[in-house]
Amino acid sequence: MAATGLQSAFRLLLLAAVFAFGAYLQARGLLPAILGHGKDVLYLIRQHLALAAVSGAIAIAVGIPLGVLLTRPRFEGVADAVTQVVNLGTTIPTLALLAISMSFLGIGSPPAIFALFVLTLLPIVLNTIAGLRSVPQPLIEAARGMGMTPRQILFRVELPNAVFVILAGIRTALAINIGTVPLAFLIGGGGLGELIFTGIDLMEPSMLLAGAIPTALLAIFVDFMIGQIQFWLVPKGVNPLR
Repeated sequence: MAATGLQSAFRLLLLAAVFAFGAYLQARGLLPAILGHGKDVLYLIRQHLALAAVSGAIAIAVGIPLGVLLTRPRFEGVADAVTQVVNLGTTIPTLALLAISMSFLGIGSPPAIFALFVLTLLPIVLNTIAGLRSVPQPLIEAARGMGMTPRQILFRVELPNAVFVILAGIRTALAINIGTVPLAFLIGGGGLGELIFTGIDLMEPSMLLAGAIPTALLAIFVDFMIGQIQFWLVPKGVNPLR
């Protein structure tokens, strides 16, 4: 009940902040100028979402199996070394990672997708490992005592109990992904960064905000939707939010 009340209060506070920001833009005369970029925004949002969706899907497809693999007994010895290698993606500055990707893959979407994939991978891998390691050992021992194979234990016991933590990692990773996509414009990847950086170059606040506001709203929307999936998909027994 307390968590629900806090969520409701946060949503009301967010709505109030959005309303106040809109009133500020209207008072400054920026709102009509921002809306004047509507066609560009709609076109660039499709590019933005495509980059985020492809890189995010690849990160999920690689990150979850890799996290599962690193929790298996035969690979636990190299788990720390592999996670340190994956961590390099967040240690290297984003612009440097984009430059390195561009030097190998040229300009356009491929280097942008690769860089975004590397940036998005770490939270998914770490949360998959953390979620699987947090499964109570008595549950695993009970399943083993019932004659389940390691594969059955993984899919029927470990993953269902770890899915909440795994989804939390995906939620964090995709929010980072959406917020980083604008930098893809610098290497010809497209996206809302075109409006943001062009607005900075031309010192035109309306163009800058026409790219920045949709980027922020997309990140909030994706975070909210995954949060709802996390809330409703994960059963009550293993969902601390319910």
